[in-house]
Amino acid sequence: MEPSNIELQTFRNLAQGRALRQMQAGDVIFQPGESGDCLYCVVEGRVGIEWADGRLSETIEPGCSFGVGALVEPQHRRFGTATALTDGQLLEMNREEFLLAIQELPMFALEMLNDLDGRLRDLKIRTSAEASDGNAG
Repeated sequence: MEPSNIELQTFRNLAQGRALRQMQAGDVIFQPGESGDCLYCVVEGRVGIEWADGRLSETIEPGCSFGVGALVEPQHRRFGTATALTDGQLLEMNREEFLLAIQELPMFALEMLNDLDGRLRDLKIRTSAEASDGNAG
């Protein structure tokens, strides 16, 4: 799902004055089973996420976030593998930083929910199509 320019600008506003994580193509950001305590916002570049032994994947573009489960579950373990597809920059936020970001820019929460909803909808469509293709033969 392609983010809007508004979402990307929100991430850039949040990134101002904060240290960004530099990534190079091929860098593994996290792997299944690792403890997670932050979410990531793609400011520049692209990140690929794979799970289900590589059967499912998605590409995270600038203006989108991933790893949000770490803010929901106190003992969160990463589910998939996140790998930098290109060089770029990530904004990392732990739960406290995320709550402050929502106070600074309330639209950030709605933009994140919109992004997550779109990605979930896309995943449902893709897995439904794959299941239909598998039943065809």
